[in-house]
Amino acid sequence: MNETTPLSPSVPAASGTEGRAGFTAWPLLISLCGVLGVIALFLEGRPDANGSDFDYPVTAEDILGLDHVPYRLSGAVGYILALLLIAAAVIWRHRVERRFPGSSGATAVSYGVIATAALVTLTYGWRGAVGNYLPTGAEGDTYDAAGLYSYYIMTDFSPYIAFIPLLASSYGLAWMAFRERLVSRGLGTLAGLFSSALLVAVFVTGVPGLPAMIIVGLIVAGIWLAVGRSPITAAQP
Repeated sequence: MNETTPLSPSVPAASGTEGRAGFTAWPLLISLCGVLGVIALFLEGRPDANGSDFDYPVTAEDILGLDHVPYRLSGAVGYILALLLIAAAVIWRHRVERRFPGSSGATAVSYGVIATAALVTLTYGWRGAVGNYLPTGAEGDTYDAAGLYSYYIMTDFSPYIAFIPLLASSYGLAWMAFRERLVSRGLGTLAGLFSSALLVAVFVTGVPGLPAMIIVGLIVAGIWLAVGRSPITAAQP
């Protein structure tokens, strides 16, 4: 007598299946997070931005000439981004993790996004503070040049470093593609190679902010999931 072996609770129900082609709107929130991340990241002022003949090292007095507007805008966009990252994690939880409770890759995606939201809140709060305390800002008389220089140093790399947990989300997508068959292998390959390339670039160059370019991957991943073929976006029977 033949018996049907039940699926283990640790194995996603749709493992090994292909998604149906079509359009799914919710992954575009991931792409929106990537777009806002790019905007927030590059909204800043640097004392060496007006020419290649700038004298190094940067001093506290150089910071006094920065425009406060880009920093204020960056801080505001960063806060919106943090909220949208949390919203994306909530949607991912309801649309993916609960539907495929055995997927460790899906959990890695969630953890990376939540960790990024927390770091973005902190680092872009510092960006907004620089905009507030620069001489042309609303509270421009609060700190002297040395105090402003401290805030500037805090925002030199921290807004870039804030996106590093998304590398875990990217590797989670790769795991979902090749181990769990929940997203397309093309997306999983791109996610794994891009994340690894960014890590290698850090080790080779010593520049800690390079992994921030993973936010470009958010744009691609969201669009890919929205229009591509993946079980996590396939309609339930």
